Amino acid sequence: MRWYAIDELSTEDTRKLTAALADMELASGMDGLFWLPVPPEKLSPVQREHKESCGPHVMGLEVEEHALRLELLVRARGRMHCDCVLQAHSGLRSHMIDWLEQFLTGLDIAH
Repeated sequence: MRWYAIDELSTEDTRKLTAALADMELASGMDGLFWLPVPPEKLSPVQREHKESCGPHVMGLEVEEHALRLELLVRARGRMHCDCVLQAHSGLRSHMIDWLEQFLTGLDIAH
């Protein structure tokens, strides 16, 4: 599995991050796991084709006590196994990492 990870976060930082993600209604139903939606314009051609049958397409963000990990796999919430479940392409990876870093900055979390 490929990940983008940030560690050495304080417990207060991860608490603040978890609360903000929950407020955005991104919780997965599992403690510490959040689903970040993939912007429609960043979907691959096959993901666009499968948007209705398999979507929404998301990337997992795991928040632990002192770290977070962004999974670099695009998952289909509507179906577990499909050709549209793919590793994020470079443009999407860059976009999601930039988004996450800006989100942390907005929460005043050093990273």
